[in-house]
Amino acid sequence: MRAVAPWVRTRLRTAPGAALALLALTFATAFPAAALPRAMDAYAAAGLRHGLATAPPERAAIALTDTPWREESGSSADPLDPAVLAERYRRVVAALPAPLRADPAESAYGARTGTPLAASDPWVPQLDGGRTVFTLSAQHGVDRHAVVREGRLPRAARGSVTEGTDAVEAAVTAATARTLAIRPGAVVHLPRPMGGAPLAVRVTGVVEPVRPDGGYWAFEPVLRAPVRLVNEGPAPRPYWHGALLLAPDAAPVLRSASPDGEAYWRIAVDPAGLGADDTRALRTAVASVEDGPVRAELGEAFSPELFVETALDDVLLGVDRTLAGLDPVVAVAAFGVAGVAGVVLLMAGGLVAARRHDELALLRARGGSVAGVAGRLLGETAVPVLPAAAAGCALAFAALPEGRALPSVWAAAAVAVVACGALPARAVFAHRRVRVHGGRADAGRAGRSRGRVVAELTALVLAVGAVAALRRDGTGGTDGSGAGGSGAAAAAAGGAGAGGVDVLASAAPLLVALIATLLLARLLPLPLRLAARWAARRRGPVAFLALARAGRAGGGAALPLLALVAALTTAAFGGSVPAGVADARERASLAVVGADARVDGDPLPEGAAGAVRRVAGVTDVAAMRRSYDLELRERDTGAIGAVTLLAVEAEPYARLAARTGLGPFGADALRASPGAGGSGVLPAVASPGVAALLGGDAVLVGPAEAPFTVRVAAVREVTPGAASGGEFLVVDAAGLPGGAARAPTTLLVSGSSLSGTALRAAAGAPGADVPEVVLRAAVRAGFTDSPAQRGAELVYVAAVAAGAAYAAVALLLALVRAAPERVALLARLRTMGLTRRQGRGLLVLESLPLALAAAGGGVLAGWVAVALLGPGIDLTATALGGRSAAGAAGPVTPAADPWSLLLPAAAVVVLAVVASAAQAWAAAGRTTTELRAGDTR
Repeated sequence: MRAVAPWVRTRLRTAPGAALALLALTFATAFPAAALPRAMDAYAAAGLRHGLATAPPERAAIALTDTPWREESGSSADPLDPAVLAERYRRVVAALPAPLRADPAESAYGARTGTPLAASDPWVPQLDGGRTVFTLSAQHGVDRHAVVREGRLPRAARGSVTEGTDAVEAAVTAATARTLAIRPGAVVHLPRPMGGAPLAVRVTGVVEPVRPDGGYWAFEPVLRAPVRLVNEGPAPRPYWHGALLLAPDAAPVLRSASPDGEAYWRIAVDPAGLGADDTRALRTAVASVEDGPVRAELGEAFSPELFVETALDDVLLGVDRTLAGLDPVVAVAAFGVAGVAGVVLLMAGGLVAARRHDELALLRARGGSVAGVAGRLLGETAVPVLPAAAAGCALAFAALPEGRALPSVWAAAAVAVVACGALPARAVFAHRRVRVHGGRADAGRAGRSRGRVVAELTALVLAVGAVAALRRDGTGGTDGSGAGGSGAAAAAAGGAGAGGVDVLASAAPLLVALIATLLLARLLPLPLRLAARWAARRRGPVAFLALARAGRAGGGAALPLLALVAALTTAAFGGSVPAGVADARERASLAVVGADARVDGDPLPEGAAGAVRRVAGVTDVAAMRRSYDLELRERDTGAIGAVTLLAVEAEPYARLAARTGLGPFGADALRASPGAGGSGVLPAVASPGVAALLGGDAVLVGPAEAPFTVRVAAVREVTPGAASGGEFLVVDAAGLPGGAARAPTTLLVSGSSLSGTALRAAAGAPGADVPEVVLRAAVRAGFTDSPAQRGAELVYVAAVAAGAAYAAVALLLALVRAAPERVALLARLRTMGLTRRQGRGLLVLESLPLALAAAGGGVLAGWVAVALLGPGIDLTATALGGRSAAGAAGPVTPAADPWSLLLPAAAVVVLAVVASAAQAWAAAGRTTTELRAGDTR
């Protein structure tokens, strides 16, 4: 027979407020749960694209080279013909396997000489190392990638230039023209290695690259600007190396100009459209092109001597390492907020089950089965929960269009399962047996359960194992060899390991919070009851009633306590991560710069130090001269490598070392004895490697024209102005002989709000090279240039904030659960003479033990979590973007932050007081209603 009033519809019509509240809570939980994996995929994809886009062009491109000089004579087409090179370029682009795509705007192809050719013209500028050499390049597309500043582009009629042509036209870049004094109309004569008349290259124009840092120009930097090379020999000397840009149709002349020349195709990779799950496929595609099926196919089409080279696999490995360092850190916060959210959903189900206890008990007493009651409760919760979970998932897809779908769907489904199952599970557990009346369920009675003891011991074993695993192995995924994508996203979806995230280690802070909660639940009732006995002997009922009721809160306080302690632990641990990251960036930027700013010149103009001291914001300046490859004349430096000599001003430099903490020492450690004048022994501060090499002896060091004698007076690991991890020797410049005590090359500047423009202007001089200025603030900002870092930090902060919000909800749910009983108690006590002020005090004092216990337990658990788990978490990728941690002067680990420990805990106490006071105010006008409860008149 069809039911007249179906159960679900009746319940929803009777209590729409509860259904709407569950709908809102489910939606607010499903959205972040579904958004987290997509956000992590998004920052992983952004990190992949950023890594490819910002990698040096010579590393982020695929270079194919051929030697058409040795083509078989039977070939019908000239392999240097522009049409042939273009057709082969299109074939290479078409052969790239997905998701590898070429960027036509920065790709290039053409032909070039191998060994540079030395110009024989006397007007071409030369350095000490000999004649200037040139590379001849017939690269296609110069007209599209450069703007003509003077003259015109080179020309060559099709077929007019052959191997024996004696004169061709070329263009040079503006940097080449400026450095090598080349103007339109100039002729550069280059000898042919195989004999014959020199090749005359007439310069017809000067061009300015449109994107000099793009792959078209930067793959071979000499095309855009001359570079200094150093010749081999006992006394290396520099010489210039420039480039002459020929017309594409002039490429055949390269055969006679260079027997080792080559045709090339440089394919820049387009990172647009790459996703987090493309890393593995991208690596496979690169391997196929470099030495796989695609390489074999192109070799058959071009020539067996086709050579393919790329560093893309190294670039991808670097991206993987960065993401592998970010994902486990975010996973810690994800597990923390997931645990708090799960507890809140269980509390919501428990609240409804407690409110409907009598109704459900009556159903069981009238013959309702456990399965039947659970099915009805599941049906009525599924109606608001399933649409809310679907809507939250859909909103996550709309807000974050990039990312994989399946992890988000699984996360939203998990929220729906917990939200739907909380009420039926709680009801089944409470009404598994039919009882005439309920018994007392306070903490003392619940504590004698054997099942509870087993569960607590299991949680303790898991927590100890998680802490041990985290301290031994870290959070996992740091080798960078895992598959692509976001490992934490996979972990959030229930998997462990696309990125190598260790689930147990990532859940360690949550397990620490669980153990702290269990200890509090065991220990809290005893001091409360002792305090209640003390209050019973004092005047006034408020303190006694509040403490007695708080001591009998029973098992109902366990879930709110767990939610609050877990949220506070997550917040404390979450605050320690940004604190550790900020500290690492401060230390790393200081190690790189050496002070708040560094001014470099070769050398700096006379009076530069005094001018810089007068710049606004400057408080101190330490001048030094840095000399690389110091000659330790009586020692072999092969074991330690190059040694940097720092000739400094003793007093300012010692103040700088003390202020920065980079190997502080007293100025007396450097002060040369009076009248040394270069003939005495100079005390020196040395790195450990140099100190071990020199020992305690007086050793003659320095160049042959101005040697001097030093003795190590102090040993320091680091010092301002020296490369982190490098070997150095610091001496007082005043004690150097005249030939060695030259003008300073570096100024280490201390101060605040320093302006690079002002420092550059003060240190410069008319007619001199502009000094280079490096600001510590700019270096520190550079550590966060990766969108993967910024995305991971944003996700982490959002997760911690969500955990704090759930903690507030948990506290409010605990107060709401006890609201009917509290209102009834106040109504009865008011008839006995309790004032409104005493009523407010009663509710506030009753809520304080839970809030204070949660606050104290959260602070303690957070501090313990940071102390125990911090050494096992590597924040190098988050702090320094995958850069070496050497600049950070130690491991990058979380650092306890007092504000993150104390502020959330204080907020919990304040929220409990305010909510209890509001509850007392709302109950003031309901006294008559509560006293007439059950009156049918």
